[in-house]
Formats: sequence, structure tokens, C-alpha cells
Amino acid sequence: MRAVVTVIGKDTVGILHKVSGICAEYNVNVIEVTQSVLQDMFAMIMLVDITGINADFAKLVDSMDSLGSQLGLSIHTMHEDIFNSMHSV
Repeated sequence: MRAVVTVIGKDTVGILHKVSGICAEYNVNVIEVTQSVLQDMFAMIMLVDITGINADFAKLVDSMDSLGSQLGLSIHTMHEDIFNSMHSV
């Protein structure tokens, strides 16, 4: 099972480190990462493996939301099936 994590906001030092740290805390493996900095805006998409998650998926989502609030970022975490349903024609 996989999930997609998107991060958008003003670029600061350590965003990738903090987001991947939450993944490690929940035993979520980062499979792929793509990120860009456009002037001072940070954009990242992560594909993560949640097969070995050590808590309820909703807790991971809440932790990512909380981090986003702390850093002034928009962080969305959703199951891959939902992501694919939202983006299919």
C-alpha cells in the first residue's frame, strides 16, 4: 500500500528532513521524491510505502497536518487509491 504526500509553501531549510522524519517515526518508507524551488516557493511530492506503518493512517495524516501548520506549509497526505481516483479521467 502506498500514499502520496504533497508539500507546498515558502522555502525554508529542513522541510524534506522534517517531513521524512515523520515518515520514519511511523515506519513509512519513502519510495520516490521530487521537489522544486521556484524562486522562494517550495513544492514536493513524495510517494511512500505505508505497508509497515506502525499506527493508524489517520495519525500520520494528522502529524503531517500539524507539521504543515507549524511551518506555514500546505501538507496533504492521501492514500494512493484516493489520489488516483481524484486524478483519473
